[in-house]
Amino acid sequence: MHAIKVLLDRGYSVVTTVRNQAKADIISEAFPKHSADKLSFVFVPDVGRPGAFDEAADLIDPAVVGTTKILQAIKAGSPLVNRVVITGSFVSMLDMSKGLWCGHTYEEADWNPITVEQALGSPAGGYAARKTFAEKAAWDFLSDKSPGFTMSIILPPLVFGLVLQRLNSLDFLSESNQVIRSFINGSMEKLIPTIEYPIFADVRDVALCHVRAMEEPEAGNKRFFVASGHYSNRDIIEIIRKRSTKHRHDLPSEHLSGGDMPNAVFAINTQCSVDILGTKCRTLEECIADAIESFVAVESRDTY
Repeated sequence: MHAIKVLLDRGYSVVTTVRNQAKADIISEAFPKHSADKLSFVFVPDVGRPGAFDEAADLIDPAVVGTTKILQAIKAGSPLVNRVVITGSFVSMLDMSKGLWCGHTYEEADWNPITVEQALGSPAGGYAARKTFAEKAAWDFLSDKSPGFTMSIILPPLVFGLVLQRLNSLDFLSESNQVIRSFINGSMEKLIPTIEYPIFADVRDVALCHVRAMEEPEAGNKRFFVASGHYSNRDIIEIIRKRSTKHRHDLPSEHLSGGDMPNAVFAINTQCSVDILGTKCRTLEECIADAIESFVAVESRDTY
């Protein structure tokens, strides 16, 4: 949704895929000032089915098969496409076996060494494997098939940020924004959880990086690690306490333990995205404050 906003704001015409008409209506409502000639939709139910992106049809598996089929369809049917930008994930860089890996600096050269066997051990491992194998499949396609386009991969960690689209309630927030919500619904009474891999990005910065990767000639055939920096759950709570009087009384007690930043944690190097994409990431305070403000708007609509 945020990438669509950036594209429209920069004067592009946008064709986006959706599962059904209901999803299309939600997106249209978020951009009422833009006419149908600037924002249009293609209904694609299954990116893994042969021909899905040649005809139109529900998104089921965005991993290896889906990624490859999309690239095949672009190569076969869209010869004018010269740049493909893919949303990857920091987990494709992350070596989960190292934990917080103090002394290491994560950057684009890093790859997750996870195997299929390891992926079967946990849901987190399964997710990491799907993202890693999907990205590797994309690079293999580029190497083996020599399409007429170049490719950029955007690799964000956990993504927070304000809500653009209409939601029926906060129950429909993204999984990452549900983390923020968990601190303001009064349910956290015993312990503030610690974050396993404590880095974040603002959704608006990630969206802009997608568009800049499309626009910038030098961005072709590169990975871009996009992250604002480190954070802790206690940081989020204190920002909400400072910036939102509405939710202050619902927050965990200041005396509740847990949620602090680990004493030793890996470093990050996002200089490539800064140099080529011009990334200027928002602070955690701006990110969380804007997200909370958008939650309030959702809650207000939900009361009618």
